[in-house]
Amino acid sequence: MTRRIFIDKQSPKAYHALLQTSEAVRTTAAEAGLERTVVELVNLRVSQLNGCAFCLDLHTKAALRAGDSPRRLGVLAAWRDTGLFSPLERAALALAEATTFPADAAAQEAAYADAREALTEDQISAVIWVAVTINAFNRVSVMSRHPVR
Repeated sequence: MTRRIFIDKQSPKAYHALLQTSEAVRTTAAEAGLERTVVELVNLRVSQLNGCAFCLDLHTKAALRAGDSPRRLGVLAAWRDTGLFSPLERAALALAEATTFPADAAAQEAAYADAREALTEDQISAVIWVAVTINAFNRVSVMSRHPVR
């Protein structure tokens, strides 16, 4: 296996800018009225889709600290098949998936339509920003092969 460069360490100014973006997005989500558990569900679902073990570990711990349950986190990959998630959470998860796979125009339109029913415009914007940001962190960690400690 080829040794990877930890790009966050190799290019700290770029990584610092991503961290600042993440802080701004966290504030935006809070100001839009999104609970921390919703933000962490989005972080986890996107990290599942991207296969980012480091971020899955990090955000599972964050979700539990925010008050989510191990049961809900355990079935998150199959969120559509359970009634454990609220309409707001379901809309946020669908929108996060559509943001992660933007080439699927039909899924994107369906997710956006559902989001319009369950979320405010500020919340829609915040969810998309959360998904965009965690997608960026996933790529940093996957390409660097950050280890789960």
